[in-house]
Amino acid sequence: MDLGIKGKTALVFGASGGLGGAIAQSLAREGVHVAIAGRNSAALDELAKSIVGLGVRCMPLVWDLGNLAAIGENFALIEKELGSVDILINNTGGPPPSPVEGVDDQLWLAQFQSMVLSVLKITDRALPGMRARKWGRIVTSTSSGVLAPIPNLGVSNTLRSALIGWSKTLAREVAADGITANVVLPGRIATARIGQLDAARAMREKIDVTQVVSESLATIPVGRYGDPAEYGDAVAFLASARASYITGSIHRIDGGYISHI
Repeated sequence: MDLGIKGKTALVFGASGGLGGAIAQSLAREGVHVAIAGRNSAALDELAKSIVGLGVRCMPLVWDLGNLAAIGENFALIEKELGSVDILINNTGGPPPSPVEGVDDQLWLAQFQSMVLSVLKITDRALPGMRARKWGRIVTSTSSGVLAPIPNLGVSNTLRSALIGWSKTLAREVAADGITANVVLPGRIATARIGQLDAARAMREKIDVTQVVSESLATIPVGRYGDPAEYGDAVAFLASARASYITGSIHRIDGGYISHI
């Protein structure tokens, strides 16, 4: 299927991690030029090489989402190099594991700025160009914890939930301009982050990590962790011309992991 987005420009956050990198590659395979943003310069450069090999342009950007002042400058660089952003993939890193009780005020504030406020301000910067062209795609990656709170991820469960209400509200505000806004929820996708969380649980419960993985697999109907490429391909479809009637929605990419309706 031709997704109808060849020649478009995308900005993908969290691209130095597993999910963001997979999304960037899936979009590039559809002929999309990609600005890839993250904190790990070496990982971004390696990803950029693979994306350029797919025949599209790629611009790596070391971008700290906690620095709101960088938004204007970085967008100007993208627009000069690749053109205006047609597809925005909001994908932020996760906070450290913790219960929700007793979290330090400064941690709440810092994580809110990097995980929530940055997404709002970046989207605000991208929207005028999308409106002018009467076309745009905004896909926000959150966590299964917004539907089924994950133990010991109190900060993540709380802050990512804010993005659900924001995206749904935004979808209604921009729909008439040919712009869609959707949310995607990863289940247990085989990334470094999931490996870290499994290891943290093993340490917390004083059990072997293989037991953690075995117990986790037993909760996933398809019986395995997801491949990041599967996640990337699903996001690419939501970012495509073919998904023009899908907006204001939450999509679980989880192998059936989230058990409730």
